[in-house]
Amino acid sequence: MNRESFAASERLVSPAYVRQGCEARRSHEHLIRLLLEKGKCPEEGWDETTLELFLHELAVMDSNNFLSNCGVGEREGRVASALVARRHYRFIHGIGRSGDISAVQPKAAGSSLLNRITNSLVLDIIKLAGVHSVANCFVVPMATGMSLTLCFLTLRHKRPKAKYILWPRIDQKSCFKSMITAGFEPVVIENVLEGDELRTDLRAVEAKIQELGPDSVLCVHSTTSCFAPRVPDRVKELAVICANYGVPHIVNNAYGVQSSKCMHLIQQGARVGRIDAFVQSLDKNFMVPVGGAIIAGFNDTFIQEISKMYPGRASASPSLDVLITLLSLGSSGYKKLLKERKEMFSYLSSQLEKLSEAYNERLLHTPHNPISLAVTLGTFDEHCDKAVTQLGSMLFTRQVSGARVVPLGSVKTVSGYTFRGFMSHTNNYPCAYLNAASAIGMTTQDVDLFIKRLDKCLKTLRKEQSQEADGPGVDSCDKTEDADIEMIFKLENA
Repeated sequence: MNRESFAASERLVSPAYVRQGCEARRSHEHLIRLLLEKGKCPEEGWDETTLELFLHELAVMDSNNFLSNCGVGEREGRVASALVARRHYRFIHGIGRSGDISAVQPKAAGSSLLNRITNSLVLDIIKLAGVHSVANCFVVPMATGMSLTLCFLTLRHKRPKAKYILWPRIDQKSCFKSMITAGFEPVVIENVLEGDELRTDLRAVEAKIQELGPDSVLCVHSTTSCFAPRVPDRVKELAVICANYGVPHIVNNAYGVQSSKCMHLIQQGARVGRIDAFVQSLDKNFMVPVGGAIIAGFNDTFIQEISKMYPGRASASPSLDVLITLLSLGSSGYKKLLKERKEMFSYLSSQLEKLSEAYNERLLHTPHNPISLAVTLGTFDEHCDKAVTQLGSMLFTRQVSGARVVPLGSVKTVSGYTFRGFMSHTNNYPCAYLNAASAIGMTTQDVDLFIKRLDKCLKTLRKEQSQEADGPGVDSCDKTEDADIEMIFKLENA
């Protein structure tokens, strides 16, 4: 209610009570005013009442919610289901205009304001997480792979002669297909083994630029967050190479916002060399539903060019989700989550190390990977080449999600390209292994339950192998608790 409404209320209820209610509302409005003035994530999270008041105030600014609106066009924000309308807080028009996803919509001042505020808050969080010199960013309603494709398509107009993208190998299909979808030819740069770690072959990258010619290279496509034993690319060194040869550099920072080490690599790369854009997922870093990403960079003009490359309007759902989440958490709440994630990484590492030693295995030494860990499965793989896959199906039936088992010699064809040793990021990694990651939101209870179930699975496998050695030719590798479940597991990891 406005002042006139409160004044009118005093004729019906004691003025003292009305003034008290007015002051209570002002406390909510004060938080909203600070957000609009500063454009930064509040230090302390908002309560749900303030959040819903803010969202309703924005929604009534959209034309579909005008009491006297008369819509005669083809896109008037009509929604058949009241449940759908409530689910979206009645933000129906989406964000952007036909020529620019970041543009203001005349029909939807509230949605446009929501979009601008969300982008501003996300920029603030990226700086808080470690990339202090980032110039601009925007939320795009596509996951990481398609957001990378959008970056590559924007570069096409700047480099019309380019046909190749140099890609230090990471066995994850969406980032590979992002280059194919954009119409470019990926040039796979194999990693080099240093101890247990798979690291960027800088000499091979530079040699390939010289061989193909800088003008024919659209960009170098590097990666920060990845599954061990692969570790983040040498982003700083790649940035220097790109600057020296005038080649753009796009970084896949999928779940790297939650890692200070990944963010530091990007910040350092931009400081000494060239990084044109870096892309990160909303769901992996901010615990919201899948469907959005953040495209950020150090050149405001280039980031605006990417936003203008997006054709048509876009869903406001990813922006709404991350806005609600960040306002609920506040910057202090998000920093707390980042701190807890680091603690969980150390705890998961120590627990996996203890368990691996009990089975004569070892935790791979991958100090440059701040999120993912890997445990060898060498003694199990020696007995039977299907034992590793069997372990994966056993974990799956016990409702352990996210763990990856990587057998030796897997071959996979992706968009016409064949990868040997697929999922291990190299043709011939020395051993089979199991992956687990400490991602934002993980708890001590998650780690303890995972270790308990993994221990049980390993015991069962070891027992079967022992019985096979003593028994009359029983093939334990053909044993599974449920053949259908094993097939499902294989399909999920395909």
